[in-house]
Amino acid sequence: MKDPEGGVKPQLDGASAAGRGDGKKSRRRKGKRGGHSRNAAPPAQHVSSGELGETARPTDHVAGNPARKRKRRRGAGGPSEAASKRPQGEDKIVAADQPARPDGDTPPSRRNRRKHRGKRGLQGRPLAQQKPAAQVQPQPSAPVARSGGDNRTAEAPGRTQRPAERDQQRSTPAQHPWPDELYAALDLGTNNCRLLIAQPTRPGQFRVVDAFSRIVRLGEGLAASGRLSDDAMDRAVDALRVCASKLKNREIRRMRLIATEACRQASNGAEFLERVVTETGLELEVIDRETEARLAVSGCSSLVGRETRSVVLFDIGGGSSEIAVIRIGDSRFNRLANHITHWTSLPVGVVTLSERHGGRDVTPDVFEGMVAEVAGMLSGFDCPAIDIGQADDFHLIGTSGTVTTLAGVHLDLPRYDRRKVDGIWLSDDEVSAMQAKLLSWDFESRAANPCIGPDRADLVLAGCAILEAIRRRWPSPRMRVADRGLREGLLTDMMADDGVWRRHRNRRGQRGK
Repeated sequence: MKDPEGGVKPQLDGASAAGRGDGKKSRRRKGKRGGHSRNAAPPAQHVSSGELGETARPTDHVAGNPARKRKRRRGAGGPSEAASKRPQGEDKIVAADQPARPDGDTPPSRRNRRKHRGKRGLQGRPLAQQKPAAQVQPQPSAPVARSGGDNRTAEAPGRTQRPAERDQQRSTPAQHPWPDELYAALDLGTNNCRLLIAQPTRPGQFRVVDAFSRIVRLGEGLAASGRLSDDAMDRAVDALRVCASKLKNREIRRMRLIATEACRQASNGAEFLERVVTETGLELEVIDRETEARLAVSGCSSLVGRETRSVVLFDIGGGSSEIAVIRIGDSRFNRLANHITHWTSLPVGVVTLSERHGGRDVTPDVFEGMVAEVAGMLSGFDCPAIDIGQADDFHLIGTSGTVTTLAGVHLDLPRYDRRKVDGIWLSDDEVSAMQAKLLSWDFESRAANPCIGPDRADLVLAGCAILEAIRRRWPSPRMRVADRGLREGLLTDMMADDGVWRRHRNRRGQRGK
């Protein structure tokens, strides 16, 4: 055989046509093992010619032309010599295990093979016949649910979703089973206006979608006049407008909007609620003190450990303070509020107490006077003594701005961080040390602390006085801090009443509706 450049081409092993066929078989086996052949010609050297998928090939070497480039056959089996013996005018490539197409159409080009390679096996070969679910043929798919905003399985524009990918999405439950079932809770207290919008997740838990909190001091001057002042009502209405806009921008399944002590005591409380409806469209529900105590317990139920037998939970508010005594026997109910044996609501809070005694310049004598007033109120609370068998049987839980402020000062945080404060344990000595530190600071020092700020600088010592009276009534070696309260209790009760967590357990492994 003559070399095209004039030299004699030696007859080495693998140079003949039969040898090349053997080599192609070996490369095909390598492709099956590794996904591609190291010596195979790159795909870019095969140029597609027209819509028929015909491949440009050099002429046969027998006629004296240069040796043609080796070309892998993408069929599933069959002798490789068939490629060299095929007539030159043949334009179709048909897999050995597939029948010829009746319409005479040619298979897609290599570019289409690469495009659909995710639907084929290695080297672009069709999968075996015993796996029909992964074939390229289109499969009927369920229509995408679009009602109610549920578009979790909608395909992205301009992207073809693979059948296996669609099947996986159909069989995999969503991370949040009811994405459109949002719940909202609003608490308008004597000092704060708070809103939470949440979505149920795992049983007993929810994810906060949106939140709002603002100090409005609705009960400012209420103890002296018995009425809500115009400035206080203006501040509250402005905050409620923000809450109303947040609620209108979302599809809320169920909401509960409550007002507490300030609206209970004020003689013009009903007039204020009518103004709220007129200017914001929100209808607030004035709850009684027992409901307020139960909601505080529901909001903090996850912070009571299984080993705990007795708990005194207190919520120091702006105009009132709720205290609940909880005794847990051998069997524990799903709702911790069902274990409340005694409760009381003191008609005193941080706003009312600081107004009566002065919260700006607090001396140790003024502080003891505030403690004595609260202790006198607690003396009328008829509650049996709590038997403490072991150290872990009993503890206090505090949910208010007072206890969270103490925790932030104790941790020396550069700025308040709820994630570091909620659920922290403070020993009895640590609480006493923090109260003594705050009592030693003047108003400017308290206002400069990032965990207190100027809005709470005149209220925090009044809250410490209420806390001290509670600690003297129920001595405990430790106290747990809860940055949660009525809003969390409202959300927990609404979700439990609707049975969203029970449905999640019953439909585990299925998509939520």
